[in-house]
Amino acid sequence: MIERYTLPEIGRVFSDAHKYELWCQVEILVMEAHAEAGTIPADAVEPVRKAPPPTPERVAEIEAVTQHDVIAFLTAWADNTEPRDAAAWVHFGMTSSDLLDTALAAQLVEATDILLAKADTLVAALRDHALAHKDTLRVGRTHGIHGEPDVWGHRVADFAFGMARSRDRLRRAREAVGVMAISGPVGTYSNIDPSVEAYVAEKLGLRPADVSTQVVLRDGISEWVSSLAIMATVCEAVALEVRHGQRTEVRELWEPFGKGQKGSSAMPHKKNPIMSERICGMARNVRAQIVPVMEGIPLWHERDISHSSTERISLPDAAIATDYLLNLTTKLVTGLVVDAERMQANLDSTNGLIYSSTVVSELLETGMSREDVYALVQTAAMRTWETGTAFRATLREEASARGVALDEARLDEVCRPERFVQRLGGVFDRLAKLG
Repeated sequence: MIERYTLPEIGRVFSDAHKYELWCQVEILVMEAHAEAGTIPADAVEPVRKAPPPTPERVAEIEAVTQHDVIAFLTAWADNTEPRDAAAWVHFGMTSSDLLDTALAAQLVEATDILLAKADTLVAALRDHALAHKDTLRVGRTHGIHGEPDVWGHRVADFAFGMARSRDRLRRAREAVGVMAISGPVGTYSNIDPSVEAYVAEKLGLRPADVSTQVVLRDGISEWVSSLAIMATVCEAVALEVRHGQRTEVRELWEPFGKGQKGSSAMPHKKNPIMSERICGMARNVRAQIVPVMEGIPLWHERDISHSSTERISLPDAAIATDYLLNLTTKLVTGLVVDAERMQANLDSTNGLIYSSTVVSELLETGMSREDVYALVQTAAMRTWETGTAFRATLREEASARGVALDEARLDEVCRPERFVQRLGGVFDRLAKLG
């Protein structure tokens, strides 16, 4: 991921320097387990533990010759070890994937914990915003067309619960991705005892794979990336709502617009929803990683490294972009400007058409057939659309022409926007408990 969209904390997790730190950690733990079992000399462990991790530059220099990243790493690290002979016991009984997959699991768990903390923050921001606007009336739209009265908090509550589910889904995926293996060439433990794998797993807080053919099957990693993609898309849903709400014709919502901010290089009046547009664009990048990673599940003759080059791009990009999205969406929600007066004006803008459904229900009480009631109300509604005449007026005229008596007092009572949202209390009660 380019620097523009990489925040420092998660950027460090996926840095080459940190990767080599994790590789060193795994190799040292393997040596400790071997030393306890008497497989390698116990006095070899401490010199290796004290050796600083090799620099990315030094590893790259050696890899340019070896064309093998693990060998380059081991050589560079051995050069830092005093006495160098102790490094002979590094990687004992292991194959490259033992190191790579185990360190990758630790790295992805570390990244996941950063993402889960930010997801918690966004859930709380959405929850609090929704509760603050549980009485803010607005029109509810279907297909982009005015439907019935609603409250803004109801819409945001949907996002809050959606993000909470996404967070919980990622928490489950953390378990799926925190799987390691140290089982040697082709995964048969031919040169390494399973107790070594168990020791390393416990120290790193990971779970040994139930079975490994050297490479850990990528279904868990695919689940993890899919969870990130869903989370990113919920962020996009929030942003898309703001983009619609900030349209000039709607003007119900505004992104935070800071002092000195500019909306256009040509038009000084512009306040564009750039944060929301960026969120929508970045979410595409996260979703785009699902297929490449999933295609790493099937490998040639049990194992190859076709997944490796893909994952070097897809896994950091998916995590870093999701981290950026969570951070930006939280800023969007906490700084969002809600124009309640404009929401009320839009609610009233169709001259009462949003009460058509409740009028149908009331007229059914008179004993008319549903077909006749619908025809009467629709005819009145279409006249309102075409002429701008108040819906109650066209309704009154159509009812009179058909000999239908209207209970005006009753219609006054049911054609109140507050009536449409009076049963939402349970939703907000559940929302208030959302942690």
